[in-house]
Amino acid sequence: MNYLFSRDIHDWPSWGKIFQSIEAFTPLIRHIFQKENLSCEKIENCTPGTNAVFKAGNYIVKIFAPAESGMDTDSDYNTERFGLERANKLGISAPKLFASGDVPDKYLFRYMIMAHIDGVSFGKMEKSLTYDEKLVIGQKLRAITDKMNTPCKCFNQVDVRKRSIRNERWLDFPVRFNRERVAYLEKLRMDKSDKVYVHGDLNPDNVLIDANGELYLIDFADAVRAPVCYEQSVVACELFCLEKPYMLGYFGDYEVEDMAELCGNGLLIHDFGGDILRHSIGPADEIASLGIMQERLYRIIKTEKER
Repeated sequence: MNYLFSRDIHDWPSWGKIFQSIEAFTPLIRHIFQKENLSCEKIENCTPGTNAVFKAGNYIVKIFAPAESGMDTDSDYNTERFGLERANKLGISAPKLFASGDVPDKYLFRYMIMAHIDGVSFGKMEKSLTYDEKLVIGQKLRAITDKMNTPCKCFNQVDVRKRSIRNERWLDFPVRFNRERVAYLEKLRMDKSDKVYVHGDLNPDNVLIDANGELYLIDFADAVRAPVCYEQSVVACELFCLEKPYMLGYFGDYEVEDMAELCGNGLLIHDFGGDILRHSIGPADEIASLGIMQERLYRIIKTEKER
């Protein structure tokens, strides 16, 4: 039988070897565009991630890793599709979703076709920005997230509290820290009213800035329903690195103690919280307790605000 996709996928390394291959995916991509009655122009690579992502003219096509890769990407596909459809409906700055579906081939490939945003990632542009430009970016992002971080229906089965309790990213932190962390999470109760839609991964690669200075959010696959601090802690610590002009633009004239508490609470329940803490405040083995975590956050936030 002649397949559109002829390469072999039998585990994660085998997917990793081919997921950026234009040659391997071209027949499949052209079939998908024909199926959706869209014009497929020159196929180019995009920034690599977990799935196969390519640019074709004014479109981005994202092909999710099949089950044979060893990854269960069905949840990612459904979560991202929900997030893009919701963003488009609410007028949130995100790529327009043109099509989504699947192709039964040698493997079952799920896909999405969305608009290409002609912009530069925040991470690439950040160093060239002035103080005032950073302040405005903080304000613009806050307007976007305020519209996005609102109640919504259940769209996946992720319980952020339970997931964080068993999250292996925290295992290299000291025993006392983890004991206190788990105790905190076990006592934590989140009512329905506490949970809003959060993007979940607003890192420097997932915020784009176009030539007019407008912001766009991409990659909604890590979205969950969670307290708003889940989103804002990542914005503060990972996207803005607690830098004063961004923080003032996004949070206004914040109190240092309140910000340290928001960041600590948000990162403790975040799927990437352990990684972000290492990057923000120091090596895991130096953070022996929740008290030390909060003290370090307070000191760094205070230092940045007083600059």
